[in-house]
Amino acid sequence: MKPASGSRWVLWPLSMLYSAAARARVWCYARGIFRARKLPGTVISVGNLTVGGTGKTPMVLWIAERLLGEGKNTAILTRGYRGTVEGGAHGVPQSDEVALLRERLSGKVQIGVGGDRYKNGGVLARHGTEWFVLDDGFQHLPLARDADIVLIDATDPFGGGLTLPGGRLREPISALRRADVVVITRSVQAPAPAIEAMVRRYTKSSIFYATTKLDNVLRVPQLAVALPPNDWPRARFLAFCGIGNPPAFFEDLRRWGFQVVAKRSFADHHVYDAREMADLELAAASCGADALLCTEKDVWNLRHVQFTAMPVYCCRISLELPGEEFRAAIAEAVSRRRNGAAR
Repeated sequence: MKPASGSRWVLWPLSMLYSAAARARVWCYARGIFRARKLPGTVISVGNLTVGGTGKTPMVLWIAERLLGEGKNTAILTRGYRGTVEGGAHGVPQSDEVALLRERLSGKVQIGVGGDRYKNGGVLARHGTEWFVLDDGFQHLPLARDADIVLIDATDPFGGGLTLPGGRLREPISALRRADVVVITRSVQAPAPAIEAMVRRYTKSSIFYATTKLDNVLRVPQLAVALPPNDWPRARFLAFCGIGNPPAFFEDLRRWGFQVVAKRSFADHHVYDAREMADLELAAASCGADALLCTEKDVWNLRHVQFTAMPVYCCRISLELPGEEFRAAIAEAVSRRRNGAAR
């Protein structure tokens, strides 16, 4: 949630303290006071500067799929929101994002879940993993990486210019100096001169643009039945989601030509209960909707409810990128880091 404009300046002193602490932490790692540990393999970090959704999970999927396609033994390292030790011990996905990654990658990529990503990566390395995709890794400085990919959401690129709690920045914009590759997501135009100008104040790294592509609309919960593409613009939907950036999802639906007659948004990672599902079905019926529509990430958080009055569908998406150029930029960043060259 974005801070109200008035409260931003009340919180400004706290933001300055937060910013100073973030800078000091980075400085300590850069000077070797704190030590980043290196895994025996190649680590590609995917992260961002702001809280909320910027498209990290689709980017992690994109990279993991390409590495897998190249025959590389690949794993994903993720903290896993609201992870549980018991769930992980029995191979049950601990969060919506982990569940989505496992579903989309069909178990072909190992996933290490937990706060100690070095420890989890070490276990996977001993079983043959050589390439690691570090999910939400830009601020996870305890683990060394060979490439830092930073995503910037064009709809809220710099979090109001302030770090938490007055703004949405997780660290100052100057942290872009550490970025090897910058990807601007959700931009209605490419290039985006104002965003690029700000990025160029801090880094000469390559800038790419990624757009969200709708791959399929699937019936929840099994995801085995697809809504025919011809029906996508014909059906009337109540759209809902519990993600980091709900307006971005609703804007994507508009861009894809869906008839959205009502919208509901919940907190990121929200786990739905039976009462909320009944309320959504009732609201959908009252506004003449034919079905409910959510994100694929929401599917895991709907596992404890049943749909009795209205069908529910989810949007399966992927990122569109200039593939060859993007992969070349990552390879160059890896080579540069290993050779100790400056960006």
